[in-house]
Amino acid sequence: MKIIGSVTSPYVRKVRIVAVEKRLEYQFVPEDVWSAGTGIGAQNPLGKVPVLLLEDGCVYDSRVIAEYLDSRAPTQRLIPEGNRERTTVKTLEALADGICDAAITMVLERRFHDENALSRDWMARQAEKVDRALAVMSQTLGKDQFMNGRAFSLGDIACGVALGYLELRFPENTWKQAYPNLLDFYGRMMARASFQETIPPKP
Repeated sequence: MKIIGSVTSPYVRKVRIVAVEKRLEYQFVPEDVWSAGTGIGAQNPLGKVPVLLLEDGCVYDSRVIAEYLDSRAPTQRLIPEGNRERTTVKTLEALADGICDAAITMVLERRFHDENALSRDWMARQAEKVDRALAVMSQTLGKDQFMNGRAFSLGDIACGVALGYLELRFPENTWKQAYPNLLDFYGRMMARASFQETIPPKP
């Protein structure tokens, strides 16, 4: 089993953490989807990572891969089987992925446009999405140890990864000061071996 992806992609990091938490062995294959010679289109027609390469084919989209990996091992389920708890965890994943979507949009805007050509309104709109999502994330966590209040889950992984991506790409963001409970939560996530093993290199 191989996971193809970028070391800095939060979506790739999410599925790698799931694999580690589920104690699944995999080979990580780095891939730069922005390079002229990328061959990612052969594994994913959408040209995105992560891609899970199996003996009988490819699986793509981080949410699909995470759910597949969670079902592969009998260890503690990261996605609860109960309908209400499952919905809560998947909603948290969507919230965290949305933060990453908006943050990556801003990263790409900066990468492909000169400072004078940046769309300020577009950047502001993405920043507002991040700010609103962080507020909801903080409110959801409250004083609990985990995002769903009961046990470690995929929601915690996704939210921890999103916070890590903000720390990587937008260190100037003030979420640590604004939401002390998220800072404490992030510290707990970073203490886990799965998060330590997947720390992205600083730009």
